[in-house]
Amino acid sequence: MEVDAAAAVERLLRLLAVPGVTGQEEAVARTIADMLREVGVPPEAIRFDDAHQRIPEPTPVGNLIVQLPAHLPRRSKSKARGHADPILFATHMDTVPLCAGAEPKVEGRRVVNVHEGKTALGGDNRTGCAVLVTLAAELIRQGLPHPPITLLFTVREESGLYGARYLNPADLGGVVMGFNVDGRNAAELTVGAIGADRWSVDIYGKAAHAGVAPEKGISATMILALAMQEIFRKGWWGKITQNGREGTSNIGYIGDAQGRSAGNATNVVTDYVHVKGESRSHDAQFVREITSAYQAAFQRAARKVKDCEGRTGRVVFQSRLDYLPFRLAEDAPVVQRAVRAAQAIGLDPVLRVTNGGLDANWLVKHGIPTVTFGAGQNEIHTVQEFVDLDEFDKACRLALALATLA
Repeated sequence: MEVDAAAAVERLLRLLAVPGVTGQEEAVARTIADMLREVGVPPEAIRFDDAHQRIPEPTPVGNLIVQLPAHLPRRSKSKARGHADPILFATHMDTVPLCAGAEPKVEGRRVVNVHEGKTALGGDNRTGCAVLVTLAAELIRQGLPHPPITLLFTVREESGLYGARYLNPADLGGVVMGFNVDGRNAAELTVGAIGADRWSVDIYGKAAHAGVAPEKGISATMILALAMQEIFRKGWWGKITQNGREGTSNIGYIGDAQGRSAGNATNVVTDYVHVKGESRSHDAQFVREITSAYQAAFQRAARKVKDCEGRTGRVVFQSRLDYLPFRLAEDAPVVQRAVRAAQAIGLDPVLRVTNGGLDANWLVKHGIPTVTFGAGQNEIHTVQEFVDLDEFDKACRLALALATLA
C-alpha cells in the first residue's frame, strides 16, 4: 500500500493554508471539491447535503459528500464478492478559531506554523481532509479494486459535532461501516468514545447599590457561588466518581449572554450571570445525572439568596445532548477490518477508548459502526500544534488498505 507521499504532503499544505474555522467552512469545502476534481473524481460524484439547514447555529454550507463507484477486477463473482459492501470514510473540514491566520511550512518531518506561538495550525482536521483526497487520488491513479466508497467531509465538528449529527444517513449510499480520520497515531484505533451534555443557566438577580443598600439587591454572583459550593462539596465537579460510576464536569464560561463580563461595576449588585458547562461519561444515564445535579444545585442556590423583602433569585437551566457514548465490540466486522488493514501495512494496532467526542459518536448513532484512526495531529488546539509527517503517511496508506482489503 504505497502512495505518492510528496503529492499527499502538497495536498496537506494546500489545505492547511485555507481558512475555515468552525461555522465558516465554505472556502475549504470549495478547495476540497477542486482537489477531488483535479485527481479525477467526476464532478457529478461531488455534492453538498442540506445539513446546514437543520443545524441550529449559522452554517453557510452543508456536509461535502463524494461517492466513488465500485471498481472490481475481472474475476469470478465469488472472488469479487468481498469488495461488494459500501464503506464510508469520514473527516471534518473545520478548525478551532485559534487556527485563524495559520501559515504552514515543512521543517524536517513535521509541518509547523510560520506563526508558531500566535495561532494554532489546523492539523485537526486538515490532515483527515488530505488523507481522504489522497485516498481518492490513489484509487484512481493505481486502478485498485475497491467496493463503493463514500467520502464524508463534515461541518461544525469543533463546535458540537453538528455536521455528523444532522446528516441524513440515507445520503451516504447504504454504507455498512465507517472509518473516521481524526487524531494522532494511525495505529491507535478508537473503538469507543465518551458521551456528553452541554448545558447553560441564566441566573436572574436584582440590581441595587452595593454600598448604600445592598440588602435591596439579589446577587446573581452569590447564587452561582452557592451552587458551585454545593457541586464541589457533593463531588459533582471535575473528575467524578459516584457509586462506582465515573464521569467529568466543567464550567467553561461565566459572563453575560453577549460574551461580556457578568456585572460591570463593583458598586452594583450583579443582577444577571450566564453560565455554560458540560457533563461527560461513558455511561449515558450518568451523564444525565451529572447534569441534573447541576440543575438542582442552581435551583436550590437561587432560593437561598433573598432581598430584604424576602424575594429570591431565579434560574433558567437548559441542557442538550451533545453526543451519546459508544463502544464497539472487538469482534465487530469494522474493528476486524481495521486491525487487519493496519497489520497489512506493518502497524501494530492498539484498540482504545477516548474521553473526547468524535463524529464517530453520531455515525454510530446513525447505524454506521465507525472506527477512528489518527493522521499525525499533535498539540491540537494550542499554538504549539504540528503535524507528524511519518504518521500522516501511515494514515494515507492505512486508508488505502482499508479501502482495498477484500
